[in-house]
Amino acid sequence: MAVDVEQVVRDAYAVAERQDVAGWVSVFTDDGVFIDESIGVTYKGPDELGKTVEVYATAFPDMHRELYDFWVDGNTVIVRLALQGTHTGPLATAFGVLPPTGKRMDAPCADIWEIEDGKVKKFDCYPEGTIIFAQLGILSNLEAAFTPADHQP
Repeated sequence: MAVDVEQVVRDAYAVAERQDVAGWVSVFTDDGVFIDESIGVTYKGPDELGKTVEVYATAFPDMHRELYDFWVDGNTVIVRLALQGTHTGPLATAFGVLPPTGKRMDAPCADIWEIEDGKVKKFDCYPEGTIIFAQLGILSNLEAAFTPADHQP
């Protein structure tokens, strides 16, 4: 029986929406990987694959993934979506923990999924980290850190 790879991906998003970490881990093959391309981190194995779902569920308890477009090519599924939620909990980042800002994010994202035998073999996630940080107000004072272009030596 042929596997509907788009449905596998839609089901994986539904598990993430429920913030079901164990369920999320179970959608992957035993050697499956999740690569967060925005920070260059690869998660693998049952102790790591659920990390991002946990982090976003903590920081954005109302986290939603608005799915816009799906493209399927063999066992590969590409999705254009938005990550949406209100930052009401601590957000663990590569730079440290960001306290809740109370601000809402609605950030573009693209995901590439590789499906093998009805499970996720590889998941590449490309969230727009700079847009997320801008929407949370982290980048609002960034321009003060730079010398204006017309004052360059």
